[in-house]
Amino acid sequence: MAILSVLGVSAQSIYDFKVKDDMGENVSLADYKGKVMLIVNTATRCGFTPQYDELEALYEKYHADGLEILDFPCNQFGEQAPGTIEEIHQFCTANFNIKFPQFDKIDVNGANESPLFTYLKAQKGFGGFDLNDQRGKFMDEMLRKQEADYDKKSDIKWNFTKFLVARDGRVVKRYEPTDKMTDIDTDIQMELNPVLSNMMARRSIRKYLDKPVEHEKLEVIVRVGINAPSGMNRQPWIVRVVEDQQLIADVTEVYKRNNAEQVKRDKDFKNMFRNAPNLICVCTPAEGGGELDAGLLGENMMLAAQSMGLGTCCLGGPVRFLNANADAKFFLDRLDIPEGYRLNYILAIGYPDEQPDAKPRDASKVKYIK
Repeated sequence: MAILSVLGVSAQSIYDFKVKDDMGENVSLADYKGKVMLIVNTATRCGFTPQYDELEALYEKYHADGLEILDFPCNQFGEQAPGTIEEIHQFCTANFNIKFPQFDKIDVNGANESPLFTYLKAQKGFGGFDLNDQRGKFMDEMLRKQEADYDKKSDIKWNFTKFLVARDGRVVKRYEPTDKMTDIDTDIQMELNPVLSNMMARRSIRKYLDKPVEHEKLEVIVRVGINAPSGMNRQPWIVRVVEDQQLIADVTEVYKRNNAEQVKRDKDFKNMFRNAPNLICVCTPAEGGGELDAGLLGENMMLAAQSMGLGTCCLGGPVRFLNANADAKFFLDRLDIPEGYRLNYILAIGYPDEQPDAKPRDASKVKYIK
C-alpha cells in the first residue's frame, strides 16, 4: 500500500489517476479533461448526508456548462457509509435522486487510502474550520478531543470534504463539510467561466525560467493593455518593453554594488527584477495624474499574460532604486522616457517557475448596500 501512497504524491497531474466506478470498472480521470470537477467523499448515515440534495442541485445547475461531481463513498468516519456500493447507490438515487456518478467505496486516510486522495491532500491541505460557524466550532471541538493537534495534518477530517478542480487539472480549493454551499457555488461559476477562471488563477510570480518571452507574445500583451479603459481617452501613460537582456544585466550590476548584503542572502539571485527575463515599464506624468489609468493598463496586461501561460509581478522596489540612483540613469535613458514623465511601475514578465497558492482575501471588507 505504501507504493500507492507514493504514486499519489509523485503523480504529475490529476489526470494520471484511474479509479473504479460503482460497477467495478476502471475509469481514467483523463476522461474529465476540460471539465470542472468537484470531488467528494460521502456517507449515507451522516449529519451532512442531506448535502446530497445540494450537490445534486449544483450538478443540475452547472452540468451542461461543464461541471462534473465525482462521489466517493467512504466508511472511515463513524462507519457512516455501511453496505456495498450497490446499496449506497440505491439509497442515494431513491432518497436524493442523484444523477452524478458514484464510484466504488474507498479509504481517504491511512495505509489503504486512495492514491487520488493522497494527491488531493498534498495539493490542498486542511485549512481549518470556520470557528464563527456553529457547525465548524462543533467539528473543531469534537476532533480536538480525539487529537489535540488534529489540525496540523492534511488528513480528511470527515465526510463530505470536497475538492474543486479547474478545467486544466489544478486543484483549486478544498472545502470542509461545514463550508457554505453558496461559496462553493460561486467558486464553481468562476471556474466554469474562462475569463473569471483566468482572473482567479493569476498570482504574483517571483521565480522564472531562464527563457525570454517571444516578441510576438509581448506585442499581444501590450495591445491588450493599451486597450484598457482610460478616462476621457487621455491615455496618460507611456509603455516601454525591455527585451535587451544585456541592459537588464548591466543595471543589475549597479544594483548588486549598492545592495551587496541583500543579494548575498538570496542564493537564487540573477537580476534585480525578480529574475524575470523581460520587463514592461509603465510611466505616468511626473506631476501626478494618470495613476488610475496606468493601473487599469497593468491589470489588463497581467491577465493577458496569465491567459498565455506567462507569469507577472508588479514591482515597486526596483522603480524606487532606478529613480533615486544616479549610476542607474543609463537604464532610464535607454527607456527614452519623454520629458514630463516618470517611471511609475515595472511588470516583471516571463515563464513561471513556481505555482504559488492564493493569499487569503478578507471578504468582511465588502458590504452590499441594498
